[in-house]
Amino acid sequence: MAFALEYCSQHLLYPNQKLNERSKAMKKAHFAAMIAAGLLMTFPAQADEALAKAKLCMTCHKTDAKLIGPAYKDVAAKYKASDIPALTKKVLDGGSGVWGQVPMAPNKNPPYNVTEAEAKKLVTWILSLKK
Repeated sequence: MAFALEYCSQHLLYPNQKLNERSKAMKKAHFAAMIAAGLLMTFPAQADEALAKAKLCMTCHKTDAKLIGPAYKDVAAKYKASDIPALTKKVLDGGSGVWGQVPMAPNKNPPYNVTEAEAKKLVTWILSLKK
């Protein structure tokens, strides 16, 4: 990776510049930041799906098909960004009646231990699955 940063920052991004050591370091940092930003924009869905798996959400939900609870894509189709606070509360406190009579357990309790920040992140990810 270090070689790639060195080569790209010197030869691809700034091919006609003679660089002193400080400039080389700054160009490498700039290039590394661009790569990191690209990766973050490319993989956010996988990162939040990993959180859903870690918090055992995928025990009852699937992304694209009903399991015990609704498919996340169906949830995304039904709600909008302005519903994030209410959905975050629903994830934490549980509930029933919206998607059938099977209740969703409160996820703030063990074994899930979902924090409010995690619940909001999960809800935001779920809503990002909207077609």
